Amino acid sequence: MLSSLPSTLLAGEKFDFKISLAQWSLHKAMFSGKLTTLDFASVARKEFGLDAVEYVNQFFADKAKDHGYLKSIKQRADDNGVKSLLIMVDNEGNLSSPVFSERKSAVENHYKWVDAAAYTGCHSIRVNLHGSGSEQDWKQASVDGLGMLAEYGASQKVNVLVENHGQYSSNAALLAEVIKQIQNPFCGTLPDFGNFCLKREKGDLWESPCIDWYDRYKGVRELLPYAKGLSAKTFNFDANGNEPDIDYKMMLELVKASGYKGYIGIEYEGGQLGEYSGIRATIKLLEKVREELR
Repeated sequence: MLSSLPSTLLAGEKFDFKISLAQWSLHKAMFSGKLTTLDFASVARKEFGLDAVEYVNQFFADKAKDHGYLKSIKQRADDNGVKSLLIMVDNEGNLSSPVFSERKSAVENHYKWVDAAAYTGCHSIRVNLHGSGSEQDWKQASVDGLGMLAEYGASQKVNVLVENHGQYSSNAALLAEVIKQIQNPFCGTLPDFGNFCLKREKGDLWESPCIDWYDRYKGVRELLPYAKGLSAKTFNFDANGNEPDIDYKMMLELVKASGYKGYIGIEYEGGQLGEYSGIRATIKLLEKVREELR
C-alpha cells in the first residue's frame, strides 16, 4: 500500500524543511559552458550555503552509464558535504504513449537513469507524463508505463516521481489517480509550485503562452500525499521579496498541513534577476515564510 504523509505535525513540533537547489536554476550558466555538472555541488555549498542538490540529466545526457563520471559527481558532492537527492530526467521517450512499443522503449530508456541515481546516492528520479488522446487513454497508458518503471525503480530502491509538467500531468487530480492505481511505494510525485499549465496556445511549444491553467493551490494539495520532493518555482520578485504570481505563504501552509518534512528544491527561472541573485532571493523568501509559519 502507498503510505501517505501525516495530516498534521505532532503536538509542539515546529514546521521545518530544508532547502535544496535544482540544477535547472543555473541552466543558462550550464548551457553556456560557464558551469558543468561537476561544479554544481561546490556552487550550491559555497555560493548559497545549501547542503543538497537536484540534478538535471540534460546537462550530462551522455554520461548515464559512465561510471567514472558518475563517481566524480558523487565525489564532488561528498567533498562539499552535499547530498545528491534526485535526477530530473527529460528526453527519454513518452512513458504515457498510447503505443505499447513506444511506451516500453521509453521505460527501458529510463533504466539507466535509475541506475545512475542509485550509483550517485540519489533517492529518486523525476520523470514526465505529458499526455495525448483522451484522459482515460492517457491514464491507462500512464499506469502501465509508469508502473513498469516504478517496478524497476523498486528493484534498485530508487523512487520514480512524476512532476506536474504540462498537459495531463498538470491535472493534479488525474495524476493522483494514476499514482493511487499503481500502488507502488517507490512511485510518487514531485509537486512544482508553478507548472500547472494544461494547454498552451501553440500545443507542445514550451515558450508558447498558457491558455488553460489548473488551480496551483488545489493541485499542490492533491499531489502532496504522494510527494517525495517539492519544487519551489520562482520567476520574479516584488519590492517585498515575494513572488507576485505564487502565494508562497499559502503554498507553505499547504505543505505544513500535509506534514511534509523533506527538502524543498529551488527552481528559479526568472529573467529580471541573474541566476545567482534569483536563487538567493528564493532562499530568502523560503526562509522568511518558514519563520512566519513556525
